[in-house]
Amino acid sequence: MKKIRANVTISGRVQGVCYRQCAFQKAVELGLKGWVRNLTTGQVEAVFEGDETLVEQMLEWCKEGPTMARVTHVEVDKQPCLDSFSGFSIKSTFGW
Repeated sequence: MKKIRANVTISGRVQGVCYRQCAFQKAVELGLKGWVRNLTTGQVEAVFEGDETLVEQMLEWCKEGPTMARVTHVEVDKQPCLDSFSGFSIKSTFGW
């Protein structure tokens, strides 16, 4: 199994719709490591590390998000896995 890291920025109506909490639940369900946080730009940023197949499943989920979200764009930068995290977390908003 090849492990990868995906740095992700999600745009659209993704704040105030439980996007981070739902992304956290999905990432934990898939056994991924990393974090998710809001940006002051109104976007959501995340880092996912794990098996390539599972990260791809998470990226597909990010395109839809929770029911109330309206995702317009998902920017993904894939890199080799760094094994930088011990679990998955919700971080505080960047820039505040």
